[in-house]
Amino acid sequence: MNSQEMAVFFTNKVKDAKVQFERTIDCKYTEFDDLYPYMSEQPQFFWYKRYVAWQELLTVVKLANELEIDWKEGFLKKQVDYIEKKILDAKVLDNWYESEKTVDVDSSEETVE
Repeated sequence: MNSQEMAVFFTNKVKDAKVQFERTIDCKYTEFDDLYPYMSEQPQFFWYKRYVAWQELLTVVKLANELEIDWKEGFLKKQVDYIEKKILDAKVLDNWYESEKTVDVDSSEETVE
């Protein structure tokens, strides 16, 4: 596999991992549900599922970084920041979809008050 094919491959893997993570935020079906169907009734399952998808995203991003492949396209600046900090918390889950424009408006309102 040449470097161009490798870049395309990892870019697609990052996109897939992002979709998988976003599906967990939205409490939608993922392949992970098939692995533990008996767990879907447990409230903690959704946190665990999100954590697994987050780790998958971080792993693919780490490999892309090591191969010097730009993975940031398709992510908001804020999302890139979350990924680079490698911390999954309620703030990430609550604000993942929030647009940059909304963040700017919110932060300017906070400084005015």
